[in-house]
Amino acid sequence: MSSQRRAYDVIVVGVGGMGSAACYHLARRGLRTLGLERFDIPHSMGSSHGVTRIIRLAYYEHPSYVPLLLRAFALWDDLARESGRHLLEVTGTIDASGADEIVFTGALEACERFALDHEVITSAELTARYPGYRLPSGHMALFQPRGGFLLPERCINAHVAGALAAGAEIRARERVLAWEPAGDGVRVTTERGVYEAGRLILAAGAWMGSLVPELAALAQPERQVLGWFAPLEPALFTPRRFPVFNLMVPEGRYYGFPQYDVPGFKIGLYHHREELVDPDDFQREADVADEALLRAATARYFPSANGPTMALRTCMFTNTPDEHFILDHLPGYPQVIVASPCSGHGFKFASVIGEILADLAQRGETEQDIGFLRLSRFAEQPLPAG
Repeated sequence: MSSQRRAYDVIVVGVGGMGSAACYHLARRGLRTLGLERFDIPHSMGSSHGVTRIIRLAYYEHPSYVPLLLRAFALWDDLARESGRHLLEVTGTIDASGADEIVFTGALEACERFALDHEVITSAELTARYPGYRLPSGHMALFQPRGGFLLPERCINAHVAGALAAGAEIRARERVLAWEPAGDGVRVTTERGVYEAGRLILAAGAWMGSLVPELAALAQPERQVLGWFAPLEPALFTPRRFPVFNLMVPEGRYYGFPQYDVPGFKIGLYHHREELVDPDDFQREADVADEALLRAATARYFPSANGPTMALRTCMFTNTPDEHFILDHLPGYPQVIVASPCSGHGFKFASVIGEILADLAQRGETEQDIGFLRLSRFAEQPLPAG
């Protein structure tokens, strides 16, 4: 290890979806910013890859996510214009479940509460309009026209390129070994050097527990698998004819996409096989059991997509007990900010979370409502201070 020491205003550990956005916003505010990433930029080892990621406004998970999403959309549009990259494909979104189940009722509540454009349609009406869908006859669907999917690798590249252009220093393939307080700032030790800064942002996803052991019980990595199947009727699964979906059925909650880049309809099952894992030691190759879970739902609810397998890829969710994010200062360390884990639904928020993290690092507060994402909600599992 070198004895190199360099001072920064903010160090960001993890340059994935959230970390890259934080670096971008910090650097554009003129703060001396260092981003440290143990893998490539972008990479496929964590939670910020997979070609496409859903972005939706009809958010049933919690009403306070909707204002964050409205800001996220604006920031994604700004980033696309500035970078000259196409980052977001608008397809509309389908949130479907039984008429009294949370996916439909929660999406409807979000639309009504925030006056979002939407349309309520039956399963039969959904199939008539979008023939790729064959949902149970009793299901109800909410169509919201603004949503679609982001291109995560492009988004990360755009944020990193913007951060570099604004003066940030980004270092890939440099693993963080430890961090510690240094006066009212921090000292970070990596495989290659020692760095000091006034503030530290930890956005390490599935590796959060190794960097902050106090958070290990609140940030549990889970193996996730995505499948791409070649449609038997490809014309039904183009972005113009197949909105992204969030679907609750007896088998679980599925999500999926039209064909884009990879030649196949894409589908995933939330909490796939419920496998909690060590992010440095788990089965990264998908197997026949993984494929069977995804193909069974494809055959039943999207039969025209049930062709040959084009790809199976693993990623990770990092789940909190209530499946909401964590955005907060670390108790006992006011100079340290923890970001995520996002419990499998966070990438769409990366643009606004990056802005919030820059606010917290620069001013200690943000105008966005993140009270429901604070660590204090886990008061029954108190974190040791200092």
